[in-house]
Amino acid sequence: MKKDWLPATLLTIVCLVVLNGGYTAIVWGIAQLTPQKGLAERIKKPDGSFYYANIAQKFTDDKYFWPRPSAVDYNAAGSAGSNKGPTNPEYLQTVSDRIDSFIAHNPDVPKSQIPSELVTASGSGLDPNISPAAAIVQIARIAKARNVDTDRIRKLVEQQIERTIAGIGPDKINVLRLNLQLDGLTRN
Repeated sequence: MKKDWLPATLLTIVCLVVLNGGYTAIVWGIAQLTPQKGLAERIKKPDGSFYYANIAQKFTDDKYFWPRPSAVDYNAAGSAGSNKGPTNPEYLQTVSDRIDSFIAHNPDVPKSQIPSELVTASGSGLDPNISPAAAIVQIARIAKARNVDTDRIRKLVEQQIERTIAGIGPDKINVLRLNLQLDGLTRN
């Protein structure tokens, strides 16, 4: 038993150094290669405060693009999904209610053309992006609410699409950036 004590202690020390120090240093080093150096992407407001572009913001007004629903009501302190499976009656009712609400605000969009991401929450509840299809189905509602030509809004959506690199992953649109650009479009 005494002969096992030293190797076990050494293994514990090596694991602590490698997993706590080495792994953390590697992840930190990789983060330094990103544009924000591993920090949250902030967009400055006119009053000097900030929006965080990598965390979903709550937009419910008809004049804005809506993000994915959030199981945590867009509270970054409590990132989580609903943990309800696709056969859970409560979950199915929630999704059904979201579909009904979407159709009430977007009457020209057939139920079959509503992207699933607009009625189902992301795993974290804080996904800041939607697909181009999810933005396009909202254009008519926003154009009507802002009294702006749909072509102008469609061009804005196309400008905000973040294309994939080498075809890895889906194209996406950051809802906050899109809505800020939309406000700038209708102010001018």
